[in-house]
Amino acid sequence: MTQRGRLYGCPVEFALDALGGKWKTVILARIKEQPMRYSDLRPSLSDKMLTQRLAELVEIGFVTLETSPDGKGRYALTGRGGDLAAALQALYDWGSVHGRAEGVRFRTDGAATT
Repeated sequence: MTQRGRLYGCPVEFALDALGGKWKTVILARIKEQPMRYSDLRPSLSDKMLTQRLAELVEIGFVTLETSPDGKGRYALTGRGGDLAAALQALYDWGSVHGRAEGVRFRTDGAATT
């Protein structure tokens, strides 16, 4: 997690520190399209990991927990988190093109099974 006042070598180092690790970026990429409930995010990782990463994303201001009209909580990007949408989409596009070229399968492919 980022530290206020820390000296970073460049802005990219700060950005990667803020996004730290695989799951934060995956969570942000999933909710950039629309707010999602905890249970919608759950299949990707363990409860403990999801809870920890969501708490970190809320703490650094990328995500907020909002109440939907049906009264259930949903996680949504804040303005700060939304500013990452283009970068997240670029990572998604790159991973899709180069992953498929390497024969990688993705859960989002529908036909992909474990």
